[in-house]
Amino acid sequence: MAAVDAVIFDIGNVLIEWQPERYYDRVIGEARRREMFAAVDLHAMNDKVDLGGPFRETIYAMADATPSFRDEIRMWHDHWIELATPVIDHSVALLRALRAKGAPVFALTNFGIESFDYAETQYPFLGEFDRRYISGHMKVIKPDPEIYRMVEEDCGVAPDRLLFTDDRSDNIDVARERGWQAHLFEGPEGWAKRLVEEGLLSKAEAGL
Repeated sequence: MAAVDAVIFDIGNVLIEWQPERYYDRVIGEARRREMFAAVDLHAMNDKVDLGGPFRETIYAMADATPSFRDEIRMWHDHWIELATPVIDHSVALLRALRAKGAPVFALTNFGIESFDYAETQYPFLGEFDRRYISGHMKVIKPDPEIYRMVEEDCGVAPDRLLFTDDRSDNIDVARERGWQAHLFEGPEGWAKRLVEEGLLSKAEAGL
């Protein structure tokens, strides 16, 4: 296996928990949430934002088109940071440990333009990457192979020398098809162990 020249983090459910259903269960109750998610494809709506669509307008348009859930859908915008929380602290510590060792660390994330800008005001570590590949700016989302090709072209690192972690197996599968090294994120401890195995961090540096 090739040495790793750059480490790439997904953000949602790797550095910040992204569980909109959990927010809605707390605020409107599980039964109402299930009814809404069955009636409205909110994740497809969010994909439009991640593809570069305007944050507020995209969500409010869906809300206006669905009067029975208008107020609840608007919460996706109005209370967005409450959907994207909490921070996964161990993962942030791994990001910082890698950078302290001089390892280039990139972000590759499905994220809207305005929602990312807002998230960065709440989560300063989002500004600590060496390079950031934000789908909203790129107009393409994972797992489309094009977004991986764009990363390769921009960073100039050979695919087999990139190590990528993401919580979704479909995103990982495409990375591997392109020759990237990859780790399915199922929790920060497993990711920490992988970084140790690759010789990028010591156990102590990885918080193990």
